[in-house]
Order: sequence, then C-alpha cells, then structure tokens
Amino acid sequence: MADSPARNSFTAPLSLLQVEKLRRLLRERGWTLEEKEYTHYAARKDKTTVAVYQKGPKVLVQGRGTAEFVEFLLEPEILGTAQLGYEEVHQPEMFTPHFGIDESGKGDFFGPLVIAGVFTDAAIARTLMAAGVQDSKAISSDARIRQLADAVRQTPGIATEVISMGPERYNDLYGKFKNLNRLLAWGHSRVIESLLEQRPDCPRSLSDQFAHESVLRRAIGPRAKDSGMILEQRTKGESDVAVAAASILARERFIDWMDEASRRLGVKLPRGASQVKGVAGQLVAARGAEFLAKVAKTHFKTARQVLGLPELKDED
Repeated sequence: MADSPARNSFTAPLSLLQVEKLRRLLRERGWTLEEKEYTHYAARKDKTTVAVYQKGPKVLVQGRGTAEFVEFLLEPEILGTAQLGYEEVHQPEMFTPHFGIDESGKGDFFGPLVIAGVFTDAAIARTLMAAGVQDSKAISSDARIRQLADAVRQTPGIATEVISMGPERYNDLYGKFKNLNRLLAWGHSRVIESLLEQRPDCPRSLSDQFAHESVLRRAIGPRAKDSGMILEQRTKGESDVAVAAASILARERFIDWMDEASRRLGVKLPRGASQVKGVAGQLVAARGAEFLAKVAKTHFKTARQVLGLPELKDED
C-alpha cells in the first residue's frame, strides 16, 4: 500500500455478485452479521464495522482495523484492485483545485433545502480523506455528521459556503421556477459565485448529476461566466472528497434546522417523505392549513393530500 495518512474509513462500489461474495467471506471469518436499515447487511468484528448499502450498492468500512481489512481482504478478494492509498493514481482529478457542490433536504418533505460548496486542492483533499470524510448519505449518526463538519471547517486552506432555503423561502422560489432542477441550478450558482469570491482562480466545479448541463449553464452568475469555469456534473459525484465534504456541511445544516424546529413546535418532524402525512395532518389541525408552508415543501404530493387538494399532473 502506498504511504498515506492513517485511515479509519473507506468506501467503494460493489456489484451484486461482490455483495454476496463479501457476505460469505465475512461469515467464514467470524464476523457478526446483522440487519441494518438501507443495507444488504452489516457486520462487526473487534473495533471494525462493515456496512453494505443497497444504494449503489457500496461498502463502507469504518474503525481502527479499516486499513488492514481493506488491504488484506476487501481489495485482494473482492475488489481485485488496490485503491486505499492509491487514490491519487485512480482519481488524480480529485487532487486538483476544484469546488465540490452538494445538497441536502431535496427529497425531504419537512425542512429546508440546503446547498453547500467546498474548495479543495491536493493538500486539502488528503486532510479530508484522513479525517474520514465521505458521502453524508452513508452516515446514519447525527453526531458523526457534526463531528465531520467540524473537521471540514477546521481544515487548513479550505473555503466553504452553505446556503439554506427554509420552507417558506423554498416554496416561494419553487413557485417562481416551477421546476426543481432549475431551482437547484440557481442554488448551485449562488454557492459557486460565493466560493469564487474566496478562490477566484479555481478552474472547475463538480456536483452530482441533477440536470442537463444547459440548465446549470444558464443559471451561473457573472463571476463564473467571466472566469470560464468548467461546470462538471457526474453520477456518483459524492465519490469525490470535495463533493462528499459539501454533502456533510449541507446535511449538518439540515439536521440542525430539523432539530430546532422539532424542539420549537414540540413535535418531532420526521425526515424523508414516506412517513410524514400523520405529523403534517397534526400540524394542520392544530395550526391551520397555511402553517404547512412554514415547515414543509408544499409542491410534494403529500401536502395536497393533507390539505385535501386535487393532485397536479407534473409534481416533483
């Protein structure tokens, strides 16, 4: 393995065949397997944990034994390639100066839409990786999100920006844009413009794929246009540590808003969009129909159901 800072976290995509092969190897080697939400399975041994997520699928290894597990089991027997410590060989573009942009709350009925951006270069990328920064969607602990967010902000040389659109502001903007992708592009543009004030020579921004390039290109501001910045989107953009760091900052702001709103209202606002109708109905019954727009994204189908309104044809 190439020399690199100590790592206590590692993630990599898997095929379904690799998912099952890893399950078998873990059982054979004495790991304790368990069911965990959003995973094919999770496993634990000593002070190391392995979670194989359904989305991707992908594997996340954490704990003191991460490097040993990856080097001696995961890479030679499952992945077939050496990745840990070789990121600068396999992903050289991740170590060049660029902005990573990501959002949180897009699919959540309650709460804000938060978009964050982070500037990284080679030194910053190495520091973030050593701290265990990864895609926030792979982290179920709020405490861990906040810990990593602090690590991101404290990284020498980093530049960050976070914008949060609370539900009232979000609903107003959605009413103007009439399209979630255009709203996201507008938010991404605001973050990029702010980061360019701090790092005007940055040549590239990267985000997860969310719209056609022309949508983002039309939304960018004057600094980005004048700089000739490359606006890159790609699937699984969160595999880039700058995008992952942005996802951490965005998620922190989202969960902070949700916790504060829940405390203030005396009602636990659920995350996601699948089990929210009951709480939404309670809030409408107690505070009136107009109150829903203060805490929720009202273009969601759930809002119209709770308010007894007919469904629209083109809803996000």
